[in-house]
Amino acid sequence: MKTGLRVWVLGAMVVVLALVSGSAAQSAVKETGAGQVGIAPIGAAQGILPSGMGEAVDHDVMIIREATAKFKTTDAAEAAGYKADGGCMEYQPHGAMGYHYKNNDLYNEATLDLEHPSVLVYEKMTDGHFQLNGVEFLIPIAGWKSSEPPQIMGQKLKKFDKFGFYYLHVWTWKASPTGLFADWNPDVKCVGEAAKM
Repeated sequence: MKTGLRVWVLGAMVVVLALVSGSAAQSAVKETGAGQVGIAPIGAAQGILPSGMGEAVDHDVMIIREATAKFKTTDAAEAAGYKADGGCMEYQPHGAMGYHYKNNDLYNEATLDLEHPSVLVYEKMTDGHFQLNGVEFLIPIAGWKSSEPPQIMGQKLKKFDKFGFYYLHVWTWKASPTGLFADWNPDVKCVGEAAKM
């Protein structure tokens, strides 16, 4: 092979490798409903993925996002059995949770399933529409028989004796500066009347 041709081939290979590496850096592996692995753009989860908590957590976040993408509107959530459960929850200066839409059938099953969270969490925007920000996993304390708290995504659910359940928030659609599993998101606002904690 002539020197000029060799240099051109090596240059072309470097460009191809750079493009592949750049593309991989902008993607996250996800599992589709059929169990096949696909690629999802990181840009669609800006500030959420990568979570910095490891591949297993990132994989679980992608499963939740895929399963809840159909609930971007509260109408879609209500059609699937999720109902508004109280007003907008905030706890300043820590931030807010937003509006909870709970599926009582999923809650009463006392099981944890990434594809079927018992609560969808929305934020009411200034123009009046609701934006899906995340999910919450709930287990009734009365329905949990183990002495150890329930776990999902490698996290132990927190016990809330006052309301009789274990819970875990996951900010799958709106990044939280205080963390993926934080109770309160400083970037979530309650527009109008809020239920203070």
